[in-house]
Amino acid sequence: MATIYKSNSNYHNTKQTYKYLDLYDPKLTIDTLSSVTYEIEVKNKYDRRPDLLAFDLYDDAALWWVIVHYNRDKLKDPINDFRAGITIVVPERYNQ
Repeated sequence: MATIYKSNSNYHNTKQTYKYLDLYDPKLTIDTLSSVTYEIEVKNKYDRRPDLLAFDLYDDAALWWVIVHYNRDKLKDPINDFRAGITIVVPERYNQ
Protein backbone atom coordinates (compact mmCIF):
# COMPACT_ATOMS: atom_id res chain seq x y z
CA MET A 1 0.00 0.00 0.00
CA ALA A 2 1.25 3.50 -0.81
CA THR A 3 2.22 5.84 2.00
CA ILE A 4 -0.05 8.83 2.56
CA TYR A 5 2.12 11.88 3.21
CA LYS A 6 0.93 14.75 5.39
CA SER A 7 -0.05 17.99 3.67
CA ASN A 8 3.08 19.75 4.93
CA SER A 9 5.40 17.05 3.56
CA ASN A 10 7.56 17.76 0.51
CA TYR A 11 6.20 14.52 -0.97
CA HIS A 12 2.49 15.32 -0.51
CA ASN A 13 1.95 16.31 -4.18
CA THR A 14 4.15 13.56 -5.61
CA LYS A 15 2.20 10.74 -7.24
CA GLN A 16 2.73 7.20 -5.98
CA THR A 17 2.36 3.69 -7.25
CA TYR A 18 1.91 0.63 -5.09
CA LYS A 19 5.54 0.73 -4.00
CA TYR A 20 7.33 3.75 -5.41
CA LEU A 21 7.13 7.54 -5.58
CA ASP A 22 6.84 9.06 -9.04
CA LEU A 23 9.03 12.00 -10.06
CA TYR A 24 9.34 14.51 -7.24
CA ASP A 25 6.74 17.25 -7.52
CA PRO A 26 7.51 19.93 -4.91
CA LYS A 27 5.06 22.64 -3.96
CA LEU A 28 6.56 25.51 -5.94
CA THR A 29 3.81 28.01 -6.54
CA ILE A 30 3.29 31.75 -6.40
CA ASP A 31 1.97 31.22 -2.88
CA THR A 32 5.03 29.33 -1.62
CA LEU A 33 7.84 31.20 -3.36
CA SER A 34 8.74 34.82 -3.27
CA SER A 35 8.99 36.53 -6.64
CA VAL A 36 11.99 38.37 -5.21
CA THR A 37 15.31 36.61 -5.74
CA TYR A 38 18.86 37.67 -5.14
CA GLU A 39 22.35 36.42 -5.91
CA ILE A 40 24.72 35.38 -3.16
CA GLU A 41 28.20 33.94 -3.13
CA VAL A 42 28.50 30.67 -1.23
CA LYS A 43 30.77 31.23 1.78
CA ASN A 44 33.26 28.71 3.15
CA LYS A 45 30.99 27.68 6.01
CA TYR A 46 28.38 26.47 3.47
CA ASP A 47 30.84 24.50 1.30
CA ARG A 48 28.95 21.32 0.28
CA ARG A 49 26.22 22.16 2.80
CA PRO A 50 23.11 23.63 1.14
CA ASP A 51 21.18 22.50 4.22
CA LEU A 52 23.10 24.96 6.42
CA LEU A 53 22.38 27.82 4.04
CA ALA A 54 18.70 26.85 3.92
CA PHE A 55 18.58 26.91 7.71
CA ASP A 56 20.17 30.36 7.84
CA LEU A 57 17.89 31.73 5.10
CA TYR A 58 14.58 30.00 5.89
CA ASP A 59 15.00 28.58 9.43
CA ASP A 60 14.58 25.06 8.02
CA ALA A 61 17.48 22.90 6.83
CA ALA A 62 15.02 20.59 5.04
CA LEU A 63 14.41 23.35 2.48
CA TRP A 64 17.85 22.87 0.90
CA TRP A 65 16.10 21.56 -2.22
CA VAL A 66 14.57 25.03 -2.86
CA ILE A 67 18.07 26.47 -3.28
CA VAL A 68 19.10 23.56 -5.49
CA HIS A 69 15.93 23.91 -7.58
CA TYR A 70 16.69 27.55 -8.34
CA ASN A 71 20.24 26.66 -9.35
CA ARG A 72 19.71 23.38 -11.18
CA ASP A 73 21.68 24.71 -14.17
CA LYS A 74 24.79 25.12 -11.96
CA LEU A 75 24.28 22.30 -9.46
CA LYS A 76 24.12 18.98 -11.28
CA ASP A 77 25.23 17.30 -8.04
CA PRO A 78 23.46 19.22 -5.25
CA ILE A 79 26.15 18.45 -2.68
CA ASN A 80 29.48 18.25 -4.50
CA ASP A 81 28.75 21.18 -6.83
CA PHE A 82 27.69 23.39 -3.91
CA ARG A 83 31.16 24.85 -3.38
CA ALA A 84 32.46 27.98 -1.69
CA GLY A 85 32.93 30.80 -4.17
CA ILE A 86 30.13 30.03 -6.62
CA THR A 87 27.36 32.56 -7.08
CA ILE A 88 23.81 31.24 -6.75
CA VAL A 89 20.28 32.62 -6.92
CA VAL A 90 17.98 32.21 -3.92
CA PRO A 91 14.36 33.23 -3.34
CA GLU A 92 13.81 35.78 -0.61
CA ARG A 93 11.50 33.42 1.28
CA TYR A 94 9.74 30.08 1.05
CA ASN A 95 6.34 29.56 2.70
CA GLN A 96 5.35 26.00 3.40
